[in-house]
Amino acid sequence: MTTPPGELDVIDALRPGPEAGVYRDELVSVRAWHGPRPRRHLGTIRTRHFDVHREGHQVHLIHCLRTDQIDDDLSGLLAEELFQPGWLRGPDLFERLFTGVVVSSAPDPEQAWAAFYRNTLRRVEQALHRPGPAAPAHGTVAEYAPVYRYVEQQLAPGSVLEVGCCFGFLSLRLASAGRDVTASDLSAGTVTLLSAAAARLEVPLATRAADATRLPWTDGAADNVLLIHLLEHIEPSLGDRAVAEAIRVARRRVVIAVPLEDEPDETWGHVRTVSLDDLAAWGAASGHPHRVVDHHGGWLVVDTDR
Repeated sequence: MTTPPGELDVIDALRPGPEAGVYRDELVSVRAWHGPRPRRHLGTIRTRHFDVHREGHQVHLIHCLRTDQIDDDLSGLLAEELFQPGWLRGPDLFERLFTGVVVSSAPDPEQAWAAFYRNTLRRVEQALHRPGPAAPAHGTVAEYAPVYRYVEQQLAPGSVLEVGCCFGFLSLRLASAGRDVTASDLSAGTVTLLSAAAARLEVPLATRAADATRLPWTDGAADNVLLIHLLEHIEPSLGDRAVAEAIRVARRRVVIAVPLEDEPDETWGHVRTVSLDDLAAWGAASGHPHRVVDHHGGWLVVDTDR
């Protein structure tokens, strides 16, 4: 099952569904199911958490997840049960189903997203303080929690600008800890969602829609600029510009993190791989002191010291 051709409406994550417990757009229909699961019909794919089938171009998904089970590990569940086996394909379809599962998990979208953020931030804290081995592979929170810890260890004193923040969990953590933080993303919808979540969580976080290759801030506007798992989403021809912009805006330090992949993972919207050699080349081109590290992925830390 793949995304149909043609232009699709932009996802509105805060738009109410046609009824409580339902999300629908022109590509997907998602419904929460409580109690015993219905009988599986012919043509329906059934996994531990999902039933999915297609009617024309629309994908219909039923899930059995409760509100208290909805956090960012949903990414891993969708990938593991539906996308990695090949039942479904495409980052846009993935994003719409993800949105649909979250929105359908509570009576209204704002309540659903508030629970999603609270659950995820709680899970991050648990993962950071849990001793022993990492969680199973589908536990994406457990996978990126050590990335957040390493970011926090690399920061210079002062303000933080996160570029390509996505849901903004890292920015929320840093702002909750007392940092002056601005979170930015190319997607205006993502920024609106994060702004609403920060208000509900009573976290003082500034947000702004921005293109990583043309940042709307002056030179040295933030002490730290973060590009955390962003560059693998940007075409190689634009990666140099994104790194140069981060270095221009950073007064003290740039922190860059990427996954080290043999092939770009389209499920997560990756369009390129980034190697340690690529990171070293960007560091050398900056003309500033820098270091490249392999730690839960690849890292480039550049000290701009304006």
